[in-house]
Amino acid sequence: MNILEQDIMYLPGVGPHRKKMLSQELGIETFGDLLEYYPYKHVDRSKVYHVRELTGDMPFVQVVGRILSFDTYEMGPRKERVVAHFSDGTGVMDLVWFTYGKSIVTKYKVGKVYVVFGKPTVFNNRIQVAHPEIEEWKVEGEGWKEEGERWKENTQAEDSSLPPPSTLHLSPTMRPFYNTTEKMKKAGLNSRAMERLIKTLMEKLKEPLPETITPDIIATRHLMGRDEALRTIHYPKDAKSLERARVRLKFEELFFVQLNILRYTSDRRRKYGGYVFQRIGTVFNTFYTDCLPFELTGAQKRVMHEIRADLCSGMQMNRLLQGDVGSGKTLVALMSMLIAIDNGFQACIMAPTEILAEQHLQTIRQFLDNLPVSVELLTGIVKGKKRQEVLSGLANGTVNILVGTHAVIEDTVQFLRLGLVVIDEQHRFGVAQRAKLWEKGGLQTEGGRLPHVLVMTATPIPRTLAMTLYGDLDVSVIDELPPGRKPVRTTHAFDTRLPALYNGIRQQINEGRQVYIVFPLIEESEKIDLKNLEAGFEMLSQAFPEYRLSKVHGRMKPSEKEEEMQRFVRGETQILVATTVIEVGVNVPNASVMVIMDAQRFGLSQLHQLRGRVGRGADQSYCILVTGYKLSEETRKRIDIMCETNDGFRIAEVDLKLRGPGDLEGTAQSGMAFDLKIADIARDGQLVQMARDEAKRIVDQDPTCQSAQYQLLWNRLRQIRKSNINWGAIS
Repeated sequence: MNILEQDIMYLPGVGPHRKKMLSQELGIETFGDLLEYYPYKHVDRSKVYHVRELTGDMPFVQVVGRILSFDTYEMGPRKERVVAHFSDGTGVMDLVWFTYGKSIVTKYKVGKVYVVFGKPTVFNNRIQVAHPEIEEWKVEGEGWKEEGERWKENTQAEDSSLPPPSTLHLSPTMRPFYNTTEKMKKAGLNSRAMERLIKTLMEKLKEPLPETITPDIIATRHLMGRDEALRTIHYPKDAKSLERARVRLKFEELFFVQLNILRYTSDRRRKYGGYVFQRIGTVFNTFYTDCLPFELTGAQKRVMHEIRADLCSGMQMNRLLQGDVGSGKTLVALMSMLIAIDNGFQACIMAPTEILAEQHLQTIRQFLDNLPVSVELLTGIVKGKKRQEVLSGLANGTVNILVGTHAVIEDTVQFLRLGLVVIDEQHRFGVAQRAKLWEKGGLQTEGGRLPHVLVMTATPIPRTLAMTLYGDLDVSVIDELPPGRKPVRTTHAFDTRLPALYNGIRQQINEGRQVYIVFPLIEESEKIDLKNLEAGFEMLSQAFPEYRLSKVHGRMKPSEKEEEMQRFVRGETQILVATTVIEVGVNVPNASVMVIMDAQRFGLSQLHQLRGRVGRGADQSYCILVTGYKLSEETRKRIDIMCETNDGFRIAEVDLKLRGPGDLEGTAQSGMAFDLKIADIARDGQLVQMARDEAKRIVDQDPTCQSAQYQLLWNRLRQIRKSNINWGAIS
């Protein structure tokens, strides 16, 4: 067995109890898992300070000296504080322990030479280090006493028997620090304990670790070898070698992600074609000439050309359509679906929520007006006889367009001729769910053809993230708003200025406009947030007795929610008080003001989505972000960028850097579909591109994974795929 595949329980210092802790808390099961548990930082241990040099605002330092004496102070029942007075001959400092008092006094000896490492602070005008790391000083060869004489002259030390810094045997020079959980720390598995386990493992790894990347890539990209990188990442000689190790390990991680995505894409394109939609027929032409309410923007026309080319190519379209809120993605999707209908096929649009599905249904029916196209809805609330009618219409082909939620991928749903699938807000659906829709095409077994897929998102995705999360998709961008739209003006207001804000709202309503006021709701079950909304509604009802208000939140029955929304849409209420359920799927051109209360509790992506609810008409619209005075630095950056720009891509780049890829969409995600152990997509954009370029070269040269030259890479990819990574959800 490969040593890295050995059970972690058999590493000296682990055993059954620690194995369980490492498995549950960090997912470490094998020697290899431990080796790939990388430090989150290193502290340079090459410098030795004198006590007289220390100040309370310094980072971690190390000092060499002797313990002069101990003092013990009672701190209450069975609690005591132990203080060791420590000197290096240039001054005296205190080492302090608040636990393990008796064992400290017996463990460390007065008069012995120790290397002390820790964070200095000042207490009662004296330097102290709480819970320091202490190592007994070891000699590197003989002759340190002579050097000690010279050190004494240089430092005016009182004790020439203390070793000079140059003779210290400190290993490693750069000390690694590892993240651990509170549960682990209570069980004695802190960063230092993890370091000891990794050191034990390193001592067992006598043979060089096998390489996972081919020599040509290592040479071309000037990468460190894998064995050297894995040893260096834990115990680097210096900062330069540490950076080279990081680059190697980051590249490897990103390379195999990209190789998997591109291999999957290449394999699918070789095996499956797409239906060929050659005709632009009566339905499309009638819609374009008679029903289109406005001229398409240049960006919409460009994207339609890209989609049209895909639909005629004989290859299955897999295209990501990015566009800011209100840019006209739904119209482009509808026109694509009409091409499918003109060619004798059905189309389907899948949305993540019932509200958004219903909004799409209404929008599509309004666009199509009196055209002979059957559009039906399938969500959880469509039941009984109506549901059976819809299912029957799909199976016999009389339903042309189906709008739905996850209900669309249920086994009972079968199409006669599904030719095009549109997926809205792609981040809620993975490849596996897309594949379930492909299987419903009815004719896809003939000639190995699959329905085309158009994926839409209103969340602008930075390029580096798109290459990783959506790497198997071609990308189209609608980067132009419809003519006549004015950019939304965004301002920041403190909650002490609400009366002035209310006056501004009155002015807008008196001019015939409507207003959204949004309260935060992180999870729909959180009672505190619902209480905030209810209290906010009462407060606003008293502040605006002359107007009618609607209230919408996620815990209302769908019928109640829909009725309140429709009252606002019809203009019967002037103010809609809501939670983030209105983030997507609400289109009221007359609404010109978006007020977001406690804006500090929202992510940038959510703030941008909410702002997109206004600015849909020709009038100037406003977004007001309301917060208290106490804001963190990160929150201030979020508020500032929202006030500076309406550019969704710029906002997304900032969001990625502030929050990381795991929470980009503003939802409570635990991370991406796969966990990157060392690479950071927000900061490693160049490496993402480099990894993708290499992966594309390999797949282009060896699309069937048969070349002996690249078997090392394909074998490694198969090994990774056997792990617990959810590769099916990548994309």
